[in-house]
Formats: sequence, C-alpha cells, structure tokens
Amino acid sequence: MSDRAAYLRAAAQLRGNAGQWAAYESRGHCIVLAGPGSGKTKTLTTKMARLLAEDVAEPRGVACITFNNECARELEGRLAALGVEPDGRVFIGTVHSFSLTQIILPYAKVAGLGLPDDFGVATRAERQAALSNAVLRTMDYAGNPQDWEFRLASYRRSILNRDSVQWQETDPELAGLVEAYEAELRLRGLIDFDDMPLLAVRALREKPWLQRALLAKYPVLVVDEYQDLGLALHRMVMGLCFSAGMRLFAVGDADQSIYGFNGAQPELLRRLSEREDVETVRLRLNYRSGTRIVAASSVALGEERGYEAAEGAPLGTVFVHAVQGAYPQQARHLIANLLQRAMAGKPGLRYRDVAVLYPAAWIGDSVADAARQAGIPVVRTDGNALYPRASRLMQWLELCAQWCCGGWRAGDPRFSRLVAEGRRLFAESIRGEDQVGDFHRRLIDGLWNVRDPSLPLHAWLVRLKEQLIDPLGLGCVSLRDELETLAAFVARTSPEGDCPGMLLGEMAGDGGGLDRLTLSSLHSAKGREFAVVFLFGMDAGRLPRNDAGRQQLAEARRLFYVGFTRAKSEVHLIHTVGRASQFVDELEQHLR
Repeated sequence: MSDRAAYLRAAAQLRGNAGQWAAYESRGHCIVLAGPGSGKTKTLTTKMARLLAEDVAEPRGVACITFNNECARELEGRLAALGVEPDGRVFIGTVHSFSLTQIILPYAKVAGLGLPDDFGVATRAERQAALSNAVLRTMDYAGNPQDWEFRLASYRRSILNRDSVQWQETDPELAGLVEAYEAELRLRGLIDFDDMPLLAVRALREKPWLQRALLAKYPVLVVDEYQDLGLALHRMVMGLCFSAGMRLFAVGDADQSIYGFNGAQPELLRRLSEREDVETVRLRLNYRSGTRIVAASSVALGEERGYEAAEGAPLGTVFVHAVQGAYPQQARHLIANLLQRAMAGKPGLRYRDVAVLYPAAWIGDSVADAARQAGIPVVRTDGNALYPRASRLMQWLELCAQWCCGGWRAGDPRFSRLVAEGRRLFAESIRGEDQVGDFHRRLIDGLWNVRDPSLPLHAWLVRLKEQLIDPLGLGCVSLRDELETLAAFVARTSPEGDCPGMLLGEMAGDGGGLDRLTLSSLHSAKGREFAVVFLFGMDAGRLPRNDAGRQQLAEARRLFYVGFTRAKSEVHLIHTVGRASQFVDELEQHLR
C-alpha cells in the first residue's frame, strides 16, 4: 500500500465523525478541542500525513510539538503506520527539543544568545550547584538552597520578558536569584531545560529573520496537548503562526490541564480557540468509555460538556469502595479481593489491561508491596519507577531489550525501528551516511549475541553503554542528563546496588512487553487507557489537598477527571472509611 493510500484509508474512517472530518478538511489555523477518548491522536496523525502529502512541497516539512517524549514516541508510531517516517522534513518532539535542535543549536551564535560554541545541558548535580552558589551570593538564607528551586522555576516560566517592569517588580528577590542562577550556569558553559524555550522565545522576539528561517523550513506547526505546554510555547505560536505566517493545527483539552505546577495555563488554549482567525472544532464523541462512565465523567469534571459514548459502547460500571485501615491494609484488600473479583468477572482480562492510579507516588508503594507479596508482576510509571519513564534514552533501551527478548524473531519491535529511533536519539553524533552505516553495524554487533531474557541486566547495560552509548552520547548536548540517569540505573542493577539480580527480561517487561499490572500516579496516567481502572487513595486531604486554593482545587478536579476517564469498562473509586474526597461524594450522589 502506498503512503498516499495509507493515509487516505485512515481519512475515510474519519468521515463518520463530523468533528474529526472538519479538522481533517481544515485549510487555515485550526484548533481541535478534544475530549477524552475522542480519537484526537488518530485525527492529528492523519491530518499530518495529509499535510505532508498534499499541502507541503518537499523539501519543506511539518514540525510537531508535543508534551513529553512518550507522546512523541506514540505519534511517531502512528505516523509510521501511515507511511510517514520522521526525517529531515518531519520534526516530532517536545518544546524543549524543538527549541534546542531547531533554534538554539543552529542559530545561537548568529542570534547573539551569548552561549559558548561548546555549551552543554546541565545535569541535576550541576543545576543544584549553580542554585546553591546563586542563593549564597544574593540572599541571607540559612536553609537548604534547593528550597528555592520550585519558586525559581515558576518565576522564570511565568514572566518571559526580562526587560519588563513586571519581571523586576513582581518579586525583586526572585528576579535577582534567577539572574544569579543563570549567570552561574553560563560561567560553567551550561544551560538547563527551562533555558531552552526561554532562549528560543527571546531569539524569536529579537530576531524576526529567525521566524522567517523557521517558516521556510516548516510552513505548518502542529501542537499536541496544547493545554499542558505553557507560556513559552504559546509565545512561540503567537509569533510563528500569527506574525510570521506558519499555519497552526493544534489539539488539546483545557479540562485535562493538570500541570499547573510546571507552568501550564489552560486559559491560553481557551483564548486561542476564541480567535476570529481560527477555526475551532470540538470532538464530543467518546470511543473509549462505556455509556455510564461517560455520563458520570461530567459529574467528575463538575461541568457538562455534552460528551456522548460512541454507538454500540458497553454500559460501563462505576464502583465506590470505602475501605478500613491505612494504605498498606487497603492495598492488600485491593489486590486480594477487588482486583481478583474484577479479573474473574471479565474472562480474558489480563493484568496489562488494568491500572491502579493514585494521587502521589508514595501511595503507590503500598500497592506495589501488596502486589509483590501476591506474586503479581507490576510496572510502575510514577516517580518511584526504576527509572524516569519519559527518558528518551531509557525508552530506546526498553525497545532494545524487547528486541533481544524475542522481538528479533517476532518482528516486534522491528530492528529498523531501533535504528531509526537510535539515529534520532544520537542525531548530534550521527550525521553523514558513513556514520549511519557504522551505527547500524555497531547496534547489530551490540545486540545479536545477547538475545536472551535470562541474561543479567547489569552486564547487558554495561556492554551496550561501553560499546555504543557512551561513544555516541558524549557528543550529544541534549543527552547529558539522560546519560546521568542511565549511569544511576546501571549502578542500581550492579551487585552493590539496590536492584541486583535483575534480568534482561524485566527491562523488556517494563517496556510493556509482558503481562503486568500498571501502577501509576494520576499525572503519569495522562493519555493512557485501560479496561479497568482503580483510583486508589481518593481521600479528602489527598485529592484535593486540605489547603487547596481556588486554582489548586480546580486542577485537582481536572486531575480526578483525567484518572476517571482512563477507563473503558470499569472504574473503582477506593477511599478510607469516613474520609471520601468531595469528588467521590459527588459521584456517589449521582450514582444513587
């Protein structure tokens, strides 16, 4: 099937949904407001395939900015199924990656950003050292300098123009601390992740020719999860799309904005969707959840949005469980009773179809312990996971592990995918065709003789790290922090670490290849879906927190809504007896 036939076939499936078809047919700026389970990723990727085939002539292309590396990876997979492989015409990545690879690395010197030619991206240890020195230089503070980290980051993300009165006068102490911290980084020849979009916005604002250069390369800008991407991305969009002339296609849902602590502002999406020069399309049909779950979701959100379940959807069920005891006791009840009843009631249901979601990672520790005692395999995707789930390097290593644990035989993943994703990961070190061929050979040499799930993971990681990752990764500015993450994980799997004896098959399983129960914080579950979802720890004081202000209360409700709408057929709300969250109380009243 040709590339064109692949996306046209996908497009034909959009015709039956008026909103999806309107988005696909849009010709100018388009904002798609997409509710949970509404097929927004399918709509976005089919639209991108059409743009590349019909609207954008080679060698120009399309840039797609999304929230995190896992989202980017999913989009790449969906586009590959439509015959679109990321290459020089297609950028898919985070706002940080876009800022670094498309603006800062190629244009830092001519844009006058004041960075040395060999600047690096600061590791966590380097960031901490710079902050400690900045606190020492600018204020009389006897506590831990890292206490300022969150406030410093929030101030940087909320006020972008350093020449403004707002920057200097809103909080002069914080403004001085930020400037001192950034000066400390520059003395070391470093930038940090927040610097990436901030420097990019500054360059675009001060150098109009840079906007034209990006327009020449990417006449269309696609943005996924717009509500989560913050003020810096919004400023880029306003400049590139509404001044320089890029065409915008953005997808999002303000009701699923749950990253206020990282600078997300859902009202930015709302304002953008109300512009007269933007076509706004709403996707109201939920293809994921059962009818009763869709109906109850409006109660979870606290507002009616007119969402409907797709025709033929199952009824779906919502259960509320008041459980005695502390979280360890409740977790044992969940695993031994509630989970087993759910599995027994749905023949064919597997652990990989079930998720336990909770407000904070430490709450998940109780569930992980109970599952381990019951002999149930789990994969964690929260802050207490074995390694950060959003790490591009660790995601690629998961794929390599899956290939070595049977994927080489089954073709899932295909070796060509390992090569393609590895090339993008190490793009700063793999440039010419000779280097591409060398990478292909070294990768097959590194993996072919270690295709055994029972191999010690530590030895497998050390081999790949020494033969391939370090020689390539040390030349990549954007991978310094990720190499530190890998080094920490290698140490944990060593005989002296806290995870000795791990096997290669366990790494492959964490990548999703085995039948494992998913344990996740509510935040980390964003974008996922499961047949059965247990919302654990739904207590007053946990969600929302006791001291929540108006904005925090609204975001806590959106977080509850996101967790609730991950479910296809069953949602189980678990709370401590006498301490139900107000969101659970509202749902119970609805269900009576």
